[in-house]
Parts: sequence; structure tokens; C-alpha cells
Amino acid sequence: MAKVTFNEDLCKGCGLCIDFCPKKCLGFAEHFNAKGYKPAEMKKQEDCIACAFCARMCPDVVIEVYK
Repeated sequence: MAKVTFNEDLCKGCGLCIDFCPKKCLGFAEHFNAKGYKPAEMKKQEDCIACAFCARMCPDVVIEVYK
């Protein structure tokens, strides 16, 4: 099973990772990070295929994908 981690404090909530996830596993968190943004987070871990599109699209390199 894949594991996706986010460095929430560096995420600016741009949503690129959410838009490019082919399985629609990601979404915005309900809370705010230290910078005042709603960071992206994994919503449906069981559907993740570890394609790493989210990590490749992230302009701030806050996502890591483990297979």
C-alpha cells in the first residue's frame, strides 16, 4: 500500500496536487497551517495508486510518496 506524506507547514494550499490526482484521493484539510493556508491532505488512502503525480506537480516540494 502506498503512503503519501505532506509537510503541512510548507504547503500554500494551491491545490495542484488535488487537481492532478487521477484517483481523486486528495483534498483540502479542515484546519489551517502555520502560514494560514488550508493544506492538502490524503482523504482516501485506500484508493491511492502511488503514481506520484501529486509530488511531481507540487511547486513547493512538500509531498513524499512511498510504495
